[in-house]
Amino acid sequence: MTDVLTQSFRFADPRDLADLRTFVTRAKSIDDGAIRLQAAGNVLAAYVCVLRPRILGESTPTILGLRTMALAEPAQADVTVTLASVMDRLARSLAGDADLPIPPSTVKESWAGVGAPRAGWEPQGSVSDADLRSAAEAGIAEVAGVIPTAAGAAVVNTARAAVWGRGMPGVEDLPSGAAFAAFALGFLADGEQQVYRNGRWFRLSGPRGHVLVRTGAGLGLGF
Repeated sequence: MTDVLTQSFRFADPRDLADLRTFVTRAKSIDDGAIRLQAAGNVLAAYVCVLRPRILGESTPTILGLRTMALAEPAQADVTVTLASVMDRLARSLAGDADLPIPPSTVKESWAGVGAPRAGWEPQGSVSDADLRSAAEAGIAEVAGVIPTAAGAAVVNTARAAVWGRGMPGVEDLPSGAAFAAFALGFLADGEQQVYRNGRWFRLSGPRGHVLVRTGAGLGLGF
């Protein structure tokens, strides 16, 4: 998806550029894929994909990470670019810089084609960061334990789907992959995350960011 009118983003606080660097670095360590940068007015929303189905009919939920940052100047853009291209521009920034040039080359990602609902979210309670961290660490260990050495893609995908598609203890409708996303992206601290639902969408929201989950098979292959 590409709709760019702005050539660069100027952040209201240079620390937000540093936070974006951390976010992109963590996302790239999970999946060397893409990031969707969506700006409207003085807010930039940055989306990355943590988990998604890799083969037709796979039950892995589509799980996105979201960080929002304040911009110093109004901007209008909706572009999906590689994480590597953003990292390249961030690597050139100096201490105190507050500008991020938008990479010129865009990519197509099926997960970027549909946005999560902006309204209609219903509160579903909360989950402690400690419980999410425990679920993520247990899931990581389980995936590592069931995947044999030199396993093929089909075996890996099946194992991940089984573990991360399983419901969270105490919040059975919320896939455990949401815990993995919050943990891997550094959204967890010592507090709790608020849980919201809108149809097939779930959202974990905390001070450090949001995790968006769309349940159902095949959603990462095309909407």
